[in-house]
Amino acid sequence: MLHTLIVGLGRSGLGLHAPSLAKARAAAPAHFAPGPVLGHDPHRGRAEGVLTVPSLEEAARRRPPSETVVHLCTPPHLRARILRDLAPLGYRMVIVEKPLALDLAELAEIARLRRRWGMDLTVSTPWSASSLSRRLLAVRRGGAFGRLRALTVLQHKPRFTRTLEFPGHPSAFDVEVPHALALAVALAGGADVASAELSDMTVAGARLPGLGGARLDLVHHTGVLTRIESDLTAPLRERRIVLEFDEAVLTGHFPCSEADHTAQLSVAVPGHEPARSVFPDDALTELLGSCYARYSSSPRPPGDLSVHVEAVRLLVEAKNLCSPHTADREVNSAVGA
Repeated sequence: MLHTLIVGLGRSGLGLHAPSLAKARAAAPAHFAPGPVLGHDPHRGRAEGVLTVPSLEEAARRRPPSETVVHLCTPPHLRARILRDLAPLGYRMVIVEKPLALDLAELAEIARLRRRWGMDLTVSTPWSASSLSRRLLAVRRGGAFGRLRALTVLQHKPRFTRTLEFPGHPSAFDVEVPHALALAVALAGGADVASAELSDMTVAGARLPGLGGARLDLVHHTGVLTRIESDLTAPLRERRIVLEFDEAVLTGHFPCSEADHTAQLSVAVPGHEPARSVFPDDALTELLGSCYARYSSSPRPPGDLSVHVEAVRLLVEAKNLCSPHTADREVNSAVGA
């Protein structure tokens, strides 16, 4: 039975992980130790639903680190620093909010920490545990409609207020795109970036460079072509994925918010009426439940960290295409990540 420590009690930690964790605990109590969830955030003294502690050292004194899963929900640029603090205290099981790293230098540092301390990292991209994603992966692996030829993901939502109030993401590539990119790698394998583009956000007289939207074109080594588009200035929310096979087109719609955990999938085959299904899809709850089940297992099955390492590499490549003068100098050091 595992304890929980949430590090970072902002929108991600308190708004997303904490309520999904409560549902996961209720669904599979055998994986979770009784007692309150611990939380630590140097900028927050109290938080509803968690027992806050003033330091990581105090958290380690209250619950054994070897039996505690850490939810690392800090802003992206703090990942490696917090992992450096957690590792010597004995924490080994860490669920890291996406993206795993913002650049290859940080990815290399995280890889060194993981190898040195034997840390088992899981990246929190709920689409990897989504019911819709599992159906798409099953179709891809089964080959019922022939080869997968093209993949398109649209991730549109207005994000003006959060961008102004919580400027934690350096570009639109770091907000929604990591979800889609990890799924694209899972569906079609490794890839190269063919083109990338960022747009600015303009709101209330302010111009926020690179935070309005992102577009990314990939050529996978399997021959599949992927386009990912994310518009953070869109008037409406949409999370849509389209898979084009030899003999069918599958269109899926992911839930757009925690207000409704329902996904939809339609299958269009030439000569037949389209088939449409609607089903529950509480992806983050499923992801956390599967993480604790895996961490509780002996022997422990492997995770999918390699998918997220490839996703970070592609994100960095895309950013460098948009800003060639900021090309990362530690590409070689990240190879072993």
